[in-house]
Amino acid sequence: MKRKSVIALFIVVAMVGTSFAGCGRKNLETTQGAVNGNGSSTNNYNADNSTSDCYDTEPSVSVDDYASYSGDLMMESDATCADVQDYYYDNSVSGSTMDGYYNWLPEYPDYPVYEWNTESYDKPDETGYSMVQTEPLSTFAADVDTASYANVRRMIENGYGISDIPSDAVRPEEFLNYFSYDLNKPGRGEKFGVTTEIAECPWNTDHQLLFVGMTTQDLDLREAPDSNLVFLVDVSGSMSDENQLPLLQKSFDALIDELPENGTVSIVTYASGEEVVLSGESMKNKQEIKDAIDSLVAGGATNGERGIQKAYEIAENYFIKGGNNRVIMATDGDLNVGISDPDELEDYISEKKKDGVFLSVLGFGMGNYKDDRLERLADCGNGNYSYIDSFFEAKKVLVDEMGSTLVTVAKDVKMQVEFNPTYVNGYRLIGYENSLYETPSDDMEFACLVAEFAMILGRSEHLGNGTIEDVMDGCKNISGGDEYKDEFVQLVRMIAKRG
Repeated sequence: MKRKSVIALFIVVAMVGTSFAGCGRKNLETTQGAVNGNGSSTNNYNADNSTSDCYDTEPSVSVDDYASYSGDLMMESDATCADVQDYYYDNSVSGSTMDGYYNWLPEYPDYPVYEWNTESYDKPDETGYSMVQTEPLSTFAADVDTASYANVRRMIENGYGISDIPSDAVRPEEFLNYFSYDLNKPGRGEKFGVTTEIAECPWNTDHQLLFVGMTTQDLDLREAPDSNLVFLVDVSGSMSDENQLPLLQKSFDALIDELPENGTVSIVTYASGEEVVLSGESMKNKQEIKDAIDSLVAGGATNGERGIQKAYEIAENYFIKGGNNRVIMATDGDLNVGISDPDELEDYISEKKKDGVFLSVLGFGMGNYKDDRLERLADCGNGNYSYIDSFFEAKKVLVDEMGSTLVTVAKDVKMQVEFNPTYVNGYRLIGYENSLYETPSDDMEFACLVAEFAMILGRSEHLGNGTIEDVMDGCKNISGGDEYKDEFVQLVRMIAKRG
């Protein structure tokens, strides 16, 4: 009698030049699904299952360097940044005074000033194993997100160890989807190509690991439908840091240089109110568009409701039948005026997508970043979600993979895998099987490392015997990697050194 296997399933969908779309709040039969590459990946989640993590960095600094901002603040020479902030809280010092204090402090390139962190994250509970006898079908939504990997990379590069990274910030499918894989192209007349592979699970040798990859045909944007793009830009005061509005402007300038000339670009900003900065400008007039982007200045509150409403209104005014009609929202997600409840935002965006206007979301910034809100907006706007922490990442998302950001090949896509109970006892979805390999391919080995790394950072209860040392050893076998895979290896080394 053949031995039955327990399968851990992860999905990589490389939508080359295009993306899937669908709303994440609708609960499917089983669990989360993943998608990727020059395309993307998503989660289904319960709208009531939100959490918020606060975390911080507390370097020890000398008060001889910090001195004292006010005459009544006298501290010991071994004071920490936390001591400084505690003093202000205990003595009810106003926020403006504290801001003045921080502005006065000398710069410490190696140590950020201690600040309260209000970043918020939300992901569903990790799925357990399903028994094939009673649940042979695994059904999940296909979407195209990579934000989680880029955001966690930012944390690692800023000095975070495993225990510092909020586990809810780690979505394994988005780690997998960040990278490109050598997947089978679609055959003639087919929308998608499918690649499957099965191998021994590296963190639990009693289990098998099934890899399923999907991809579309390469897209030449010169042959793509005309585009009606509306840039919805958050110019509130929380976007003033160098890695927010200034980086956003540089990123959009690079995108404008690469856009084809068929279509229009509009710019809507929001802070305390909304403003139409540019309306229906021809894509041929690239300099005029870039000048409008570069003129933006941050300041004020964050009225996301009015900005979103105005952006959709402008998109509908310049709607192109059969074209690519899309709002591209760039923000830190810190909406503090108007609609700020995630469910209300989700319902509003879901209604608007029925008119054929989709939403892509670009996240910027840290400290007050609202990942949970932005992921849900993109999912329900039939778009994808990316996190931009550097111009390097902006070039990847907006230039190298521009098609996946701007063009949707299919919407409300769901995928289903059926397991045969004769051969498989149970399965768990981590993030498709035509071929069985005696030796795993390079893609399979790399995907296993990415999945294991994500499970370690997310403190998965299904990690088994997986360790960061195992991932480090596996990285030694990576050959012919591109710059993004090389960067992944560096992130693993950083985490391994910090323990």
